[in-house]
Amino acid sequence: MSDQSQLVTFQLGEELYGVNIMDVKEIVRVQDIRGLPNAPSYVEGIFNLRSEIIPIISLHKRFHIKKAFTSEEDELLSGFVIIDVDGMKLGVIIDRVSRVVTIEKEDIQPPPQMLSGIGAEYIQGVVRQEEGYLIILNIRELFNPKELQKIAELRK
Repeated sequence: MSDQSQLVTFQLGEELYGVNIMDVKEIVRVQDIRGLPNAPSYVEGIFNLRSEIIPIISLHKRFHIKKAFTSEEDELLSGFVIIDVDGMKLGVIIDRVSRVVTIEKEDIQPPPQMLSGIGAEYIQGVVRQEEGYLIILNIRELFNPKELQKIAELRK
């Protein structure tokens, strides 16, 4: 068991978030998203990634996070992080991809009760950094089984 964990980090609004690199399939540039009627409000739609239909999720809408102010340079770094939640691929809209970081497990602290509007149950932990906190998301907890079922049905 390694005492380190590798995270793909990205910006959502003003905060820096990370997800375990093992949960990330790839990072893609913004594509055309096809909207879906009757989808939950935080589902932006679907897009076709090499013949696979991927639901696109907006954590901005899910957690009421304002979009980051982005320059044209940042636009090139925005896109989707394709994550795998129990075998289902989802695209999460990000304002800006940052980098892959290696974190010592002992540096991960439990999340403060309220952090940037995201409930503590969705957060695996936080790592204090020079620029503030890196918030580690627990992607298995972002959606409950009912929501995942509903999202899975959108792909049909």
